[in-house]
Amino acid sequence: MRAFFFAFFVFFVFQSFPPSPDNDLDLFQKMQPTIRRKLDQLAERHQELEHLLASAEVLGDPKRLREVSREHAHLGPLTAALRAYDENGSALESARAMLDDPELKALAIDEIGSLEAERETLDRELNVLLIPKDERDDANLFLELRAGTGGDEAAIFAGDLFRMYARYAERRGWRVEILSTSEGEHGGYKEIIARVEGRGAFSRLKFESGTHRVQRVPETEAQGRIHTSAATVAILPEVDAIDDVEINPADLKVDTYRSSGAGGQHVNKTDSAIRITHLPTGIVVECQNERSQHANRDKALKRLKAELLERERERQQQAEAAARKLQVGSGDRSQRIRTYNFPQGRVTDHRINLTLYRLPEILEGDLDELIDALTREDQADQLQRVAAAP
Repeated sequence: MRAFFFAFFVFFVFQSFPPSPDNDLDLFQKMQPTIRRKLDQLAERHQELEHLLASAEVLGDPKRLREVSREHAHLGPLTAALRAYDENGSALESARAMLDDPELKALAIDEIGSLEAERETLDRELNVLLIPKDERDDANLFLELRAGTGGDEAAIFAGDLFRMYARYAERRGWRVEILSTSEGEHGGYKEIIARVEGRGAFSRLKFESGTHRVQRVPETEAQGRIHTSAATVAILPEVDAIDDVEINPADLKVDTYRSSGAGGQHVNKTDSAIRITHLPTGIVVECQNERSQHANRDKALKRLKAELLERERERQQQAEAAARKLQVGSGDRSQRIRTYNFPQGRVTDHRINLTLYRLPEILEGDLDELIDALTREDQADQLQRVAAAP
């Protein structure tokens, strides 16, 4: 929280004291002594955290070590960027002083141009760093797709979406592990649940939760009429530590059954598949891809923890999420977020009114343009909220 307070303070100053075209000196030099004192406190806190990370007291307490490491990692880039911005201002001031020397004027002009370009880059970097980091961003995730309205065509579309995300994961070097499936009668999936493992997976896909709509002529349509179908996508971060969620064993109903699908002689011969029902909430999770019942149970419990965490987070942030343009990680699966229109070859994200006429490429996993646009919009939204905070 202390880091976020400092970040807001610096952002407020950036907004309140924009650089003047006639006197573009370093803002931090102008802000002394008040801002300098705040920046010194921030640097001192970062240094204090470094000492704590080397202390026996912190090293012997795993929970405390995680907390200190997380805060240290958060403050590090911001502290470095502030220091670089400050050094840039000093260098810029020195270069401007050289303008009075006829022999050094040409060199000073070149130097000033380079420093001003660096200053703009640092300014953009600081703005991004001012945004409170989502601690879930580096987490693995559970990807859940379910056919919605549209019958067989909805199941086929759910299969198309899963293939799209699997291709994107392949591009990013992530690992996709299918946990359970319920196949559609004419292809695709009524439901498919997978685990995606890879650094930054949640940060890239957390905007995908919601209802995805497709408009196209189904293969079974004899008269060539365009149908509208839908599938829901849920992105849930995987729980890192088992202590994050406490589950009373008495609240669980555990059923075993025989797995189906690929697996050779193992299939349909042992009751290794697991279905867990959380009685207080009615949440049901399944896992059947592992050969041992113990392994399936462990993965099912992880999914259950992720579901429970997401529900609690959604409850806590319900009022806040209503005011946001992007339902980022809120678990809002009823919101129509995107339309895939085949006749026009376009994909439209309704949250940011972005339309791209690159539907074939996007369905092949080329999602970066969409995700980058959503990320920028979310960053702008968060900066506005930080600035408006009391």
